[in-house]
Amino acid sequence: MMRRIFGLLILSIAISTHLQQTLAEEAQMILGKKVFLELSEPQCALCHTLADAGSTGPVGPVLDELKPTAERVRTAVTKGIGPMPANTILTREQVDAVALYVSTVTSTK
Repeated sequence: MMRRIFGLLILSIAISTHLQQTLAEEAQMILGKKVFLELSEPQCALCHTLADAGSTGPVGPVLDELKPTAERVRTAVTKGIGPMPANTILTREQVDAVALYVSTVTSTK
């Protein structure tokens, strides 16, 4: 009986942890899309095409085709690349969120 109770307790902890991680990632994806569309200066969507965001920017690469990793997005945002300047106004949390967002929505296509 105690083993069964202990097993159920462990299972409920595992489910709770997974649910918390899923909710945290979902919140980060929402923030990432907001950074892409609104918070970044200039806004990412002005230059980049990204289907999930509904953007058709004519300057930067088409992110749906490029399919960048989160690390590649993070580096481009923080250090700049080509004509894209480094973004110095975003927080680390915002940079991580937009990197997760872009890499996730482009990897599923």
